[in-house]
Amino acid sequence: MRDISGSLARQACAVAAVCLVADAGLFLIVGPPLSLGWQAWVVLIGGILANVALAGPSRYSGWVSAAHGALLVAAPLLLYPFDHYLQATNAGVLIAGYRAGAWLSTKPALAALAAMLTGLFACTLIPADRGNRDWRLVLIDIGISGLLPWMVGRYTTARRAYIADLQRAEEQRRQHEAEAVRRAVAEERTTIARDLHDVISHHVSAIGVHAGAARLGLPAGEPAARRSLSAVESSSRAAMADLRRLLDLLHGKENGDAQRQPGLDNLDELLDNLRIAGLPARLTSHGGPRELPGSVDIALYRIAQEALTNALRHGSGGTVEIDLAYRQTEIVLAITNEIGRPNRGSPAESTKRGLAGIRQRVALFGGQAECGPLDDGRHWRVRVGFPLEAE
Repeated sequence: MRDISGSLARQACAVAAVCLVADAGLFLIVGPPLSLGWQAWVVLIGGILANVALAGPSRYSGWVSAAHGALLVAAPLLLYPFDHYLQATNAGVLIAGYRAGAWLSTKPALAALAAMLTGLFACTLIPADRGNRDWRLVLIDIGISGLLPWMVGRYTTARRAYIADLQRAEEQRRQHEAEAVRRAVAEERTTIARDLHDVISHHVSAIGVHAGAARLGLPAGEPAARRSLSAVESSSRAAMADLRRLLDLLHGKENGDAQRQPGLDNLDELLDNLRIAGLPARLTSHGGPRELPGSVDIALYRIAQEALTNALRHGSGGTVEIDLAYRQTEIVLAITNEIGRPNRGSPAESTKRGLAGIRQRVALFGGQAECGPLDDGRHWRVRVGFPLEAE
């Protein structure tokens, strides 16, 4: 705003300077000689001051127009009977009329117009040679010098107000559309949250309760079954925790519990649940751990969760190798597990969606993802790499 105000002020000064030079030059060239006396000097200096006032604030436009009109009346009175060229302000009258029409409200603008038209008429009626003039040309000249600039100023103001109204209406329309989208999103999020709470949360809770009841009802001497049921309980509790976080996010809660997402720090818990389920796992880390962007940390955890779930569901039960490498410009996570007898049918739909989700997560960060069997045909590997800024 300060730069715009400064630019407008400089432009106003430039306009005033051009008017000053033009009017003073015309007065000195074709006006009365300065040797006529102090009257000629008063008119010249008055014209200079009136044109300098054009550089002033717009709120004084009415007074500036009145000054120009007064000078138009005073000049022929002071210079009488000289009647050749009496206007010490010609270009200045045009600009003063425009400013009055553009910047003033209706009543002050009309008053300023009346002052300038009065001055222009006086400048025509007072000189000694007024009888030799064609009044039709006089009226046309007054209309061009006084009325037309004022009308252009009024038109400019009306057009500026019209454009501002259009812009305001467009901004309101955009705000209303954005608000409608926000309401629709909020309603959809509420619907999803309600479905998650009423349907999925109920079933997951029931799974945990029944698994716990079955574990407690097992006879002694069933360690494998107890471990499996404990794993089901742990997994159901973890699923419920994730569901609660999702529900909080869908409801727009900004508390810490809703925003806290699991990351690589929770990888050991994930592996413990995997071991409880009967699948051995070994984590190997290379390079010194470094602080990761939160989004990358969460993505790595979710990818590991998906890959380990697939290993539990589709693997042969051998040890799962998790290799985490912190490098200078990237972090690489590789999960390798033994696979059972090849499935001659198409992969399960859930598996295909899980692998597609892994690739999409990695693609969001411009990384690389490899998912598939190794050359020996007995192992499956998921390998992802995320670029990092060099430390």
